[in-house]
Amino acid sequence: MVRGRLLPVLLIAAGLFGSAGLFADGSTVGAVVMLLAFVAFAAVNSPLVFPPSLGAEEARRRSAADGRPVVYWRPGCGYCRRLRFRLGRDARRAHWVDIWRDPAAAAAVRAVADGNETVPTVVLPDGRAQVNPDPEWVRERL
Repeated sequence: MVRGRLLPVLLIAAGLFGSAGLFADGSTVGAVVMLLAFVAFAAVNSPLVFPPSLGAEEARRRSAADGRPVVYWRPGCGYCRRLRFRLGRDARRAHWVDIWRDPAAAAAVRAVADGNETVPTVVLPDGRAQVNPDPEWVRERL
């Protein structure tokens, strides 16, 4: 879980150090702008912008019950972030699984992605999978 939060923490720390330097030089406005920019970038790269993550087994069970796809993702992945933001509120209808938190999820992704942990990987209830799918393809299946 540490590596999922590492980038946002480092971004905030860099923003604090950079803005402290600007503040010490007397540039209060510049310091505030820099800090806000780094905090915003950290927020976008945070796992908190994703719906709560389930375990792989629980996600598969729920997917079989309600017919919604399972989306395997990992923090810091730009393609996962693009999918999440392009889906908007509809993203909450899918079952999201963080492959860094669940070894079974990472194994499931490797099984459909030629041994690679390529995310986002979307698996439908019938077992069909798409690696890095178009967000509209996912939306049609929600």
